[in-house]
Amino acid sequence: MENLFIGVDISKDTFDVCIINQDHQIIRKDLVFDNSSKGIKVFFSEIGLLKVEGHWVCMEDTGHYGALLISKLLAAGVPTSVVNPLEIKRSSGITRGKSDPIDAFRIASYAATFKHKLEEYILPSQELQKLKAMMSQRELMIKMSVQAKNNLKSQLVLQQSVNIRELLKISKKTIVDLESNIKKLDKAMQELLNSQENLKESYDKITKVIGVGPITAIKCIVETRNFTKFTSPRKFSCHCGVAPFSYQSGTSVKGRSKTSKLRDKALKSVLFNAAATAINHDPQLKIYYKRKVDEGKHKLSVINAVANKIILRIFAVAMRDEPFVKFMQ
Repeated sequence: MENLFIGVDISKDTFDVCIINQDHQIIRKDLVFDNSSKGIKVFFSEIGLLKVEGHWVCMEDTGHYGALLISKLLAAGVPTSVVNPLEIKRSSGITRGKSDPIDAFRIASYAATFKHKLEEYILPSQELQKLKAMMSQRELMIKMSVQAKNNLKSQLVLQQSVNIRELLKISKKTIVDLESNIKKLDKAMQELLNSQENLKESYDKITKVIGVGPITAIKCIVETRNFTKFTSPRKFSCHCGVAPFSYQSGTSVKGRSKTSKLRDKALKSVLFNAAATAINHDPQLKIYYKRKVDEGKHKLSVINAVANKIILRIFAVAMRDEPFVKFMQ
């Protein structure tokens, strides 16, 4: 039987499926299943995934919504790829119209076109998945805390002309509760790391790098799947958005090198904070930063370069047994 490519477009409650062959001919379309254990069982039965070899399932990375289906597919031994949605969108060229069935076809078409570069998805361990969920929750609560504090400042100004004492109490309690929950999450993440030898080993190694604190270390471990998803620091730098790229075409277009707008903003922010800390506490990076600024480089550009150096150091210590050695002035 010919190889078939199965495009899956996942939403919160359902997922749409389109099946095509190598010639992009539609075999089946407009298939919709519940995004639940029962719906996935019907999906397997409907298209005979467990009976026929050569099928390849492709879907966009939708975070938690696709977790159940991915785990079921991998448990059944079905080759599955999880692709960045932007990569699929840009590969489709100029498109008109959008719906879940159309998106399912476009995903299947992407798989058939780029079958030579499809990689089987490797499901992270339960511990890494839990750690990632906890980190996402922490980032959400940090944003909420910042918003609550900004709101409190505006309320304090209003309090000078309007009696909103009860409202101020609620705002202050909200901030206290958020900060308390953030501390609980930090403690829970540390306990989870300490319970897993391989995660704790990576954590202990990279926190020795000056500037890399607990949150930066955990974020890097989660995003690299404990340094198995990204084995090259350059690729990880591109993912973070700290790797500079040249901007030049012919003899007339000669722009300055700059980072890509396609980046993980939360990760880049964490690395910038690590870079700022490292500049203050690492003699080597402090000298580097001062020299570049004195040469006329923009401060943010130099901090970006320092963040890139920190990534190189993180990968250097994570991928080998030798510890980080601090440069002595």
